[in-house]
Amino acid sequence: MRIAALDQGTTSTRVLVVSENGNADIQLALRHQQHHPQPGWVEHDPLELLNNIQRCLEAAGGVDAVGIANQGESCLAWDAKTGEPLSPVIVWQDNRTSAEVEQLRAAGGESLTLERAGLPLDPYFSASKLAWIVNNLPAAKQALKEGRLRLGTTDAYFLDRLTGVFATDITTASRTSLMNLATGQWDPQLCELFGVPLETLPEIRDTVGHFGEIGATPVTASLVDQQASLYGHGCRNPGDAKITFGTGAFALTLTGENIIRAPEKGLLATIAWQIDGKPTYAMDGGVYDASAAVEWAGRLGLFSDFSELAGFDNPPAIGRKLAFVPALSGLACPHWDRSAAALWVGMNGGTTKEDMCQALLEGVALRSAEVIAAMDGFLNVTDQLSIDGGLARSPYFAQFLSNALQRTVVTQRFDELTAFGCAALASRGLGVDLKPPRNTSTSFRPKVTEAEALQWRETFSEAVSRCRSWR
Repeated sequence: MRIAALDQGTTSTRVLVVSENGNADIQLALRHQQHHPQPGWVEHDPLELLNNIQRCLEAAGGVDAVGIANQGESCLAWDAKTGEPLSPVIVWQDNRTSAEVEQLRAAGGESLTLERAGLPLDPYFSASKLAWIVNNLPAAKQALKEGRLRLGTTDAYFLDRLTGVFATDITTASRTSLMNLATGQWDPQLCELFGVPLETLPEIRDTVGHFGEIGATPVTASLVDQQASLYGHGCRNPGDAKITFGTGAFALTLTGENIIRAPEKGLLATIAWQIDGKPTYAMDGGVYDASAAVEWAGRLGLFSDFSELAGFDNPPAIGRKLAFVPALSGLACPHWDRSAAALWVGMNGGTTKEDMCQALLEGVALRSAEVIAAMDGFLNVTDQLSIDGGLARSPYFAQFLSNALQRTVVTQRFDELTAFGCAALASRGLGVDLKPPRNTSTSFRPKVTEAEALQWRETFSEAVSRCRSWR
């Protein structure tokens, strides 16, 4: 048996083919263009993404089932009759709707989104983006008038074009701010709040199930990439947690059958997956800029090769009062502050590029530590945290994160855990449990005292306070 998992992410599309015996190999990975037509706007070309998915499917060859992992909150509009896009993909990082979101907040709208969707008001989520499309793009307005407008996250667009099924899964729907977390269905009051026509939205289905066929091959799983990663890390019990360091850093902790609402801590209640009608819930905390901040530093010329970030000769920058706050897109959990701006603080005439890179890695780690600390207040988060993604390949980063968190951090040599989690769920759709991939993990244990780690976190907290309300 062979399963193809399509991982359609923020910067690339890749396909992992997994066999029943545990072999797992990336068959093709394709990067796509990031478009920034205005400051704060981030877009993708829907046809480029669809073409890359089709090329990945061709590279996979004959398979027994397909699973699709998607970007989450990224969304678009398209024509129900022709399938043609009526908008670009507006990416989760995009903040063009900040003013509209603030108007909704001033009118008291956040109480409804927190109560029903479990989410704060923020341009990050799909609802305000979809409303922007309806309100600002003539093609979408005309399609709505003629009854042929379809709105949704990228997964719904791909499924519609590839299989003819206009559907999304419950994990993705839970990231829109339009789904009632308790019922698992679109909420008429939330749709009315944002101005998104409910009739234009896809059907919500279980994570594992029937999403149509591509040719003769069934699509048996569809979900958000971070939830796929959670499953791929082997998290199954309440308190199990992982952080994926991709474009952003995303921490998820399973809460099992319990919906934990913690808006005062900036944590999001979400759905990890739903199988046979039974939802498994999670807490979610994000950092907008992780690898995105590293790539930005590379473009500035602070380093020329990622290997330069594997280790540093000097002691931690934060211990020398040099801090970087990675708020290029603002601050997500636990602050939820789009007015915050990235900064280095504590530089002097002797500060080097290496010092700045060191502070940058530490800043991403310390922002992640803020998220885990918020989660610790609600359940016993595992004392052995599993991480993956590009930054996890830096031994310095992994050790510093362990030191800052004062817990064991485990990195995986097999780093396609998002795609593997998607494949494992697609395999469940065929009634088969996949073996975990052959893997070698490395454990990093704290090497500094709790008092020193606390001092780091306090220094960083002061730096965070200085970056807020800047925009």
